[in-house]
Amino acid sequence: MPLRLALAQIRSQVGDIDGNVERVLDAWRRAADLGADLVVFTELTTTGYPPEDLLLKPEFLRANLDAVRRLATEGPHGTVALVGYVGTEEDDLVADDPADHTGWEVASAAGVSLTNSAAVLADGAVVATYDKFRLPNYGVFDEARYFTPRDEPLVVRVAGVPVGVTICEDLWLEPGPVGRAAQAGAKLVANLNASPYHRGKHAEREDWARRHVRRDGTWLAYVNVVGGQDDVVFDGDSFLLGPDGEVTARGAQFAEDLVVVDVPVETAEVTAACDLDGHTGDRPVLAGQQAAERLDPVGEVWHALVLATRDYCHRNGFEEAIIGLSGGIDSAVVAAVAADALGGEHVLGVAMPSPYSSQHSLDDAESLAKNFGSPYHVLQIEEPMAAVGRVLGDLVVTGFGEQRGDDREAGVAYENIQARLRGVLVMALSNERGSIVLTTGNKSEYAVGYATLYGDMAGGFAPLKDVPKLLVYELARWRNAQGDGELVPVNTIEKAPSAELRPDQRDDDSLPPYEILDDIIEGYVERDLGLRALVERGHDEATVRRVVQLVDRAEYKRRQAAPGPKVTCRAFGRERRVPMTNDWQG
Repeated sequence: MPLRLALAQIRSQVGDIDGNVERVLDAWRRAADLGADLVVFTELTTTGYPPEDLLLKPEFLRANLDAVRRLATEGPHGTVALVGYVGTEEDDLVADDPADHTGWEVASAAGVSLTNSAAVLADGAVVATYDKFRLPNYGVFDEARYFTPRDEPLVVRVAGVPVGVTICEDLWLEPGPVGRAAQAGAKLVANLNASPYHRGKHAEREDWARRHVRRDGTWLAYVNVVGGQDDVVFDGDSFLLGPDGEVTARGAQFAEDLVVVDVPVETAEVTAACDLDGHTGDRPVLAGQQAAERLDPVGEVWHALVLATRDYCHRNGFEEAIIGLSGGIDSAVVAAVAADALGGEHVLGVAMPSPYSSQHSLDDAESLAKNFGSPYHVLQIEEPMAAVGRVLGDLVVTGFGEQRGDDREAGVAYENIQARLRGVLVMALSNERGSIVLTTGNKSEYAVGYATLYGDMAGGFAPLKDVPKLLVYELARWRNAQGDGELVPVNTIEKAPSAELRPDQRDDDSLPPYEILDDIIEGYVERDLGLRALVERGHDEATVRRVVQLVDRAEYKRRQAAPGPKVTCRAFGRERRVPMTNDWQG
């Protein structure tokens, strides 16, 4: 009889330990009802990922361990579960009696050795545990700050099948813990994950899994969490890989899923930590299991942004978002993402025209709000601009020619005053309505500092923070192609991008064309390429030098920017930590 396996792709939330327990129990019981022998959950299921400095709180660690005990006690018998949790050197879950643990305490988080662990739960007990070996400490990961690695393979027998237990980054090493589990006799290797999304990530995961199964002749179950968490988003996309390297089952992308599949894996007599029966009663016949259809490359970015925005807003208590609508492509795409995430009626669009705002931009902003069923208001900023000009007087020598009766051109201070007045207005509405302001800047603009501190950067979340400008256009076209009609006005997509802070202004007056700019940014920011390598990509040396200088100078702005979801292989924020003050001129 094949092993019946369940991949439990759940929305484990950071800090919501009680809620995570309920999510596990719900999925575990559904898997048991379907006759599963084994259900595999995600990395740090009890705490959510990444818990960061919550791990320094003794009461948090205690609650996490109590959650494992509760799961062992309340979980259905007859179906084995693998659950991620934080282990400590002061607690032996396997030796504990789950009914008698009231006296357990963590004396102090400082100095306590913690592990990123998985518990094997069966028939009311914690029967075995595994501690992660490879701790990532790059990009968005800081696991070496908190955890101690262990190099002790774990194989348990479930319904006669030897199952190896590994966690996330253990997969990304050859042969590593996955190979050692196979050497210890495992025929199926379970890999519990909290793997953040970026474009192309699924191919990297499957490539590593494929290397292992083809080398060892094993099956591999990869189970990933789903949901947004601050500046990362988890895409689920769990899968089961056969010894031939082919995906035989797959979970949904960006949504919870419980994938139950019969695995034709052989039983074997091997030395194992424990021998567990698995499901012993009658079990229903499963419908034919097929791999979930994958989203296209642009569609998966859209779903990542929507999920990240929804979870950030809702988990932080915001039902409504406020967006400054300029009639341009960035604010249009942010509004569309917010409407899909929160519902159009929960997105307040605010147009704040200056004397330089075009009528077609106002018309486009109004059309966009109407298309998504969003409330829309126009707040004129011409009078506040004049008032600020009078207050500043001769301290600002350019930009207020209209008030002075001269013809001096608008300067940067004058342009930024417009952006900052808009920031004041949307933040006032935020305070009044208890709503979150979504900023509209994209990665290209943040890279070169083409954004105003305390102006268009003012807000609580930046959905496009890691989205290059050219991809913003692709997202708008993708959303319009989804059968709901032309929601983002075609004029917004086709017109030349402009901040409209001075007469006849265009982005390419100040910046290289985005086809050039985005490629230089991708090379310099995401790949750490130097001047010579960027020039070899076909770019003019003077242009490269100018863009690199702009990127370096804008670091202080990005440090003050709102968080936003990572969708490229390297995002601004904690993934790219460049000193604001440095004299490196390379």
